[in-house]
Amino acid sequence: MSSITTDQGVVHYEVFGRGKPVILLHGWLGSWGVWQETMAYLGQYYRAYALDFWGFGESGKKRDSYDVADFVSLVDQFMEQLGISHAPLVGHSMGGTVSLSVAIRYPERVSRVVVIGSPIDGNSLSLPLKLAGYRPIAFLVYHQMTLLKLGIRLTSPLISKDPRWPEMMDRDLSQTTLESFLHSIASLRRTNLEPSLSQIRVPVMGMYGNKDVIVNPRQWIALKRGVPHAEIVRFKEAGHFIMLDQPHAFVASLHAFLEGAHPDLAEVPET
Repeated sequence: MSSITTDQGVVHYEVFGRGKPVILLHGWLGSWGVWQETMAYLGQYYRAYALDFWGFGESGKKRDSYDVADFVSLVDQFMEQLGISHAPLVGHSMGGTVSLSVAIRYPERVSRVVVIGSPIDGNSLSLPLKLAGYRPIAFLVYHQMTLLKLGIRLTSPLISKDPRWPEMMDRDLSQTTLESFLHSIASLRRTNLEPSLSQIRVPVMGMYGNKDVIVNPRQWIALKRGVPHAEIVRFKEAGHFIMLDQPHAFVASLHAFLEGAHPDLAEVPET
């Protein structure tokens, strides 16, 4: 377990492997833990870093704001403190939106971008996630955590095929504050990267699961429209958590892209 200290709080991260750096960014209500198996694989070829955004996992939680822009700044500070001049960014869901935003705001930092089930336009979020961005609803849901966790367990077959997913969410939810719960999803709902995507010049890959019920899987179209050179891989039998639902196909596609292969508009069957 490692951490850095910024003027806005402690940032926890994990690192595995040796070689050129790759940075992994988690989604809303998540933590670095979603990347454990991915890191074990990437660590054979790269030095894989996975960090917790402020307000999530084991990072600091004493902030007034947890907007997407704050997490973009966090990535820049993280790379600066660790002496990483530039690296590929791999982001799941909100983490992918952050990754694209870093490539727009700090283009010198990013050599490649991979987004997994990420919203390009916040309107693509499912209705429950949109509603969670309103304070009265967020307050009610957050303070009924037992019911929220029960709901997650009941709906988990629709979200991920991995039976471990409810326990992962249970752990990560216990480390989330009301403010990080509310502000991050409200900011994500308001975010629309489409007008700025044309600024991205580095290689980009979008991975989308056809059975995603969290983010509209047709967001790959918005990504491709904004970044015509983007490479798209669609997973027929995966939902929002592709790295859990189809792990072997996921790491194979990820590794190939990081090495410079071009699986443009591929569709991955169930494995």
